[in-house]
Amino acid sequence: MFVRSLAAVAVLVAAAACATTPTEGNPSGPPAALTALPRALTANEIKVRDAANAFAFALWGKVNAAQRDSNVFISPLSASFALGMTLNGAAGQTADQMRAALQFGNATVPEINAGYKSLVALLTSLDPGVQMRIANSIWYRQEFPFRQAFFDTTRVYFDATVRGLNFNDRAASLAAINGWVNTATAGKIPTVLDDITAQQVMFLINAIYFKGSWRLKFDPAQTAPATFYAATGGSQAVQLMYRLDTLSYAETATYQAADLPYGNTAFSMTVLLPKAGTDVETLAASLTPASWQALTSAFRTQKVYFYLPRLTLKYERRLNDDLKALGMVVPFAPGGADFTQMAAAPAGHELFIEFVKQNTFVDINEEGTEAAAVTTVGIGVTSMPSYPTMRVDRPYLFVLRERLTGTVLFMGKIVRMPPA
Repeated sequence: MFVRSLAAVAVLVAAAACATTPTEGNPSGPPAALTALPRALTANEIKVRDAANAFAFALWGKVNAAQRDSNVFISPLSASFALGMTLNGAAGQTADQMRAALQFGNATVPEINAGYKSLVALLTSLDPGVQMRIANSIWYRQEFPFRQAFFDTTRVYFDATVRGLNFNDRAASLAAINGWVNTATAGKIPTVLDDITAQQVMFLINAIYFKGSWRLKFDPAQTAPATFYAATGGSQAVQLMYRLDTLSYAETATYQAADLPYGNTAFSMTVLLPKAGTDVETLAASLTPASWQALTSAFRTQKVYFYLPRLTLKYERRLNDDLKALGMVVPFAPGGADFTQMAAAPAGHELFIEFVKQNTFVDINEEGTEAAAVTTVGIGVTSMPSYPTMRVDRPYLFVLRERLTGTVLFMGKIVRMPPA
């Protein structure tokens, strides 16, 4: 895992194929919809899925509250993988606080590891028309006495590439680490580190790569200039995509929600649009595991006039304070953290988490979605029928998820459109 600095990287990328009209789908027709998992989830997978989702909404709550009136785009799953791997090097109160912050309750580390391993295998195999790859690596200062057992565990359960480097040769080490990340993310995240300091001894990296297309594309000919009304006032020119489509749709007194599937429908993007009288911050703060379950259970098939702006967004946030607010305090404390399962550090060389940072990118267009996250711990008729209209021309939320396991991948809030 990591010492004096620990880095973890997770990346999700969703992209697309060729565009069609809203009613055409692919010329040969979309793939058969996946209606059930190929097998039942194991007890350990359920523990990890439930913990990862609980952590997702807990982390979302802290990050969102700290960034009112700002765009937000995070991958809680990225942070869960990174910190879950790091947990294998922790002991005592450090391990207890990490397990609690990650929402694992009384689950043991072996149960957690087994759940991560098999859930990854399942998630990466659900849609043959979608590329979803999950890769892990550990880069460490080669002269530091890390425990071989720690490396062996991460290889077995996280399939981690483990490599010792001469960190004193900063240029070569940065080239190796950033090169691995660039390859693992298909060039979407080319750089995660700009420097390596003398006190940094390990970087742990988790990369998730997803590439898929909308099950039914937006027709570029239907995209038109429109106005987006920002949360902080004022208006912005946007390109608003449109399609009349049969979608999973839900509506309450406070919001509209639509689910846009990719490929065989295993993966989807859920868009939540506050109604007049409900601001996006109130809706964002209301997201919890229970409210999310209520929303996804409320979806019903419905024809919808659906409008969504093209979006390209880059986002960065240091997560130290958010994780500390979730109770993960001791792991960040020099001289107080216990990572003795990672290494028997020489006298005066206590291991601790120096920083956890996340960089993300999302591009949403007519063909699909491209998104990346890097977590460093060290997404006319003359008479119109009476269908709902969902016009996303004001602040909104969106969530990328795997529908059948219920795993939340990315969460976003858009309060103003970023510059093109």
